[in-house]
Amino acid sequence: MIRTALLSVSDKNGIVAFAKALHEQGIRLISTGGTAKLLAENHLPVVEVSSLTKFPEMLDGRVKTLHPMVHGGLLARRDLPEHMAALKEHGIDTIDMLVINLYPFNETIAREHCSFEDAIENIDIGGPAMLRAAAKNHQDVTVLISPEDYEPVLAEMKVNQNVVSYKTNLRLAKKVFAHTAQYDGAIANYLSALGDDLDHKARSAYPAVLHLAFEKVQEMRYGENPHQSAAFYKDIQAVEGALANYHQLQGKELSYNNIADADSAWECVKSFSNQAGGAAACVIIKHANPCGVAVGDHALEAYQKAFKTDPSSAFGGIIALNVPCDGLAAQAIAKQFVEVLIAPRFTDEAKVIFAAKQNVRLLEIPLGVGFNSFDFKRVGGGLLIQSPDAKNVLQSEMRVVSKRLPTPSEMHDMMFAWRVAKFVKSNAIVYCANGMTLGVGAGQMSRVDSARMASIKAENAGLSLKGSAVASDAFFPFRDGLDVVVNAGACCAIQPGGSMRDDEIIAAADEHGIAMIFTGTRHFRH
Repeated sequence: MIRTALLSVSDKNGIVAFAKALHEQGIRLISTGGTAKLLAENHLPVVEVSSLTKFPEMLDGRVKTLHPMVHGGLLARRDLPEHMAALKEHGIDTIDMLVINLYPFNETIAREHCSFEDAIENIDIGGPAMLRAAAKNHQDVTVLISPEDYEPVLAEMKVNQNVVSYKTNLRLAKKVFAHTAQYDGAIANYLSALGDDLDHKARSAYPAVLHLAFEKVQEMRYGENPHQSAAFYKDIQAVEGALANYHQLQGKELSYNNIADADSAWECVKSFSNQAGGAAACVIIKHANPCGVAVGDHALEAYQKAFKTDPSSAFGGIIALNVPCDGLAAQAIAKQFVEVLIAPRFTDEAKVIFAAKQNVRLLEIPLGVGFNSFDFKRVGGGLLIQSPDAKNVLQSEMRVVSKRLPTPSEMHDMMFAWRVAKFVKSNAIVYCANGMTLGVGAGQMSRVDSARMASIKAENAGLSLKGSAVASDAFFPFRDGLDVVVNAGACCAIQPGGSMRDDEIIAAADEHGIAMIFTGTRHFRH
């Protein structure tokens, strides 16, 4: 039963109302510093920790709760007579509830002008010590770290005469240990990223010791293959617009491959959302590669153009829209077999249409422009980490290297093709025209084979490559790849450049009479 609660929070949200409710339940309130002052200002009877310990707060507040009167009250097991006898001998009362938020370390170091001293002073010592003590003794102590837990715990106490169930206490204790581990990990990451000069702004993006924290969203029936187990975890604070923010409206449980492909589709379609004109975009993904990408005046047009690129590969694919899915688009999409459909919103008419196809997974995700801090790739015994490929090359950064200048329409097509190529597995060759993909060659060991495959894909779909723009995610190592795409019908090409044979490739472009642009940026995707 809860008789005494200690409250000490940096996040004051909801604490006064919660403390009032505890007081009305007959619970004695103990507090520290600013929290005690706030409760007293709201006419609540509160005992200062310094009155309890008979020691004043000292060392600029660094020492206030590190005392047997506090930790004895938290750690004593009520079911062990020797523990209770020790408390009685030393005049220590039990503390049955602990409500704490830690010093805002992450918020502090996020400030541009944070100093090393600011960071150090915002490393909480007494808070984590009390949290861990209370969580360890969770069979007797209820410990809360988040305002979101105030109401549920209070409701349980009101029903059970101030008793909180073991199940609830254990759930809260698990939350505490995850929180303190994340807190300590953030401190270790920050400090091990600093150089010898302790310059906050010059700290490395890659700490000497890296601690990561994710929370489980779901376990899956299996992983990439049925003999593999799997689970999906998301960042504790998922970035704006990330796939992890999805809300599933209907359909079967997402699989490992669904989530992986959905992420590729969503990241690709989001890249078209910051273009001038605000065109609707549609991306169709199959086995992590775009098999159709297009823009249009509305969702239906974008989908129809994307589907034309490769109708056979689109079967059982993942579709993403960067605009709401309305009834017209839903009617067209519902005619094909689709595993997952993603959009910022589904209209009521679209929901009705897909209600007849309950196996189709509908995901609503708010659009956002944020990126993950890092991309990860697990390797044997280690982890590869890199910054995300967030760069979109601007037209002003491009360099025309051919004798013939591109026309405005060719430049538009090349910019579109380049944006798509960024999301195609290397080696990537992408033909485009009029705001749609015509042929996509992905993942071949030879760039010239990717070029041939892309043209074959276009031929199979009945699409002409005459007058198309072609993008290569990395430079053409030899002229044979350029020869293939020009012979297939391309009239302009966009590539990073940087090959030791650039002069040879440029000469081939001039020989064919095509326009060619170097971006200076490579987009390998493995």
